[in-house]
Amino acid sequence: MVAFGVVVGFPLLTALALEHITSAHSIVFIGLLPLATATFGVLRGGERPRPAFWVFSGFGSALVAGYALVQGRGGSVVGDMLMLAAIVVCGLGYAEGGRLSRKLGGWQVISWALVLSMPVMAPLSLYAMPPSWAGVGHAAWLGLAYVSLFSMLIGFVFWYRGLSQGGIAAVGQLQLLQPFFGLTLAAALLGETVGWPMVAVTAAVVLCVAGAKRFAS
Repeated sequence: MVAFGVVVGFPLLTALALEHITSAHSIVFIGLLPLATATFGVLRGGERPRPAFWVFSGFGSALVAGYALVQGRGGSVVGDMLMLAAIVVCGLGYAEGGRLSRKLGGWQVISWALVLSMPVMAPLSLYAMPPSWAGVGHAAWLGLAYVSLFSMLIGFVFWYRGLSQGGIAAVGQLQLLQPFFGLTLAAALLGETVGWPMVAVTAAVVLCVAGAKRFAS
């Protein structure tokens, strides 16, 4: 389930979504990750946050869903649905990894997830391999190296250890920082426009998740 959620599912679904929406638009959906992680923390990890936790998390999720419905520019139904699916499988992978880390350890969980996904990912990589590397620029290679080393390995070592020690629902709320970093990078590195409605929704979601974190246990 960890391999399905964070190694195959989330990267593949977000990549497909980004064919239809901008990266800045997709970042708004990251505001749903704390709720998805906490939900699977209850279902898979046996955690029991207080009722106020679900009030804050539910309101934040409603803000994100409402924004996705009314935002026209930079969005599409297909892209939004793919991002929602990505959030669900990622929340499952986070919660399951946090639960397993209590027994196996953080680096062991992500390492085994990468090994178990190899029989699926290797053939797909060969199938999707471009006929020529000439059109692949330095920025693309650096991006691939960063994703491979940090996003898919080193980052998970600390993330799963934190989830196992501090609680899946509580620590999962730290993902509220991702929209801020994501919007900044989308504007700085990709030159995408970040409008005030997107920033306002992201800020509101962050406040909701901060409230949820207070009542996570």
